[in-house]
Amino acid sequence: MVEYKLKLTTHCREETHHLGQKIGTLIKAPVTIALIGDLGSGKTTFVQGLARGLEVAEDYYITSPTFTLVNEYPGRIRLFHVDLYRLDNDFDPDEIGLYDILAGDAVVAIEWAEKLSQNLLSSHLALSFDIIEDQIRTVSLCAYGHNAEVLIKALK
Repeated sequence: MVEYKLKLTTHCREETHHLGQKIGTLIKAPVTIALIGDLGSGKTTFVQGLARGLEVAEDYYITSPTFTLVNEYPGRIRLFHVDLYRLDNDFDPDEIGLYDILAGDAVVAIEWAEKLSQNLLSSHLALSFDIIEDQIRTVSLCAYGHNAEVLIKALK
């Protein structure tokens, strides 16, 4: 059940990056972030900002792990960036170590999270990115669980 919702608009790539950075700064405990949206909607840009907010060093170039599937970055809280784009909807999460990643003490940002079984992510923050115009995006945030609700409330 969704506990808390927030809808924001970003007007450029920098604002999407800043949103990720702000959320990263606010994160105090491990959390899973489910990222949903079309190609080019801002998911990776958000994660790049998230990494900066989690104090991942500037010399780490944050890219979408489309071909490696999972990238890991050290920071104030360890960040796993997962990209499910190339996987079929019926893939086995254990094949990429997703169960272990989700059970650890880390922030886990999952692009194309809609490919996951609903019961896999019980407590998480879901962000849906919608392209409005060339650079304008609406970002809908939905909290599932206490840690995610705390993050959304802190954004207000």
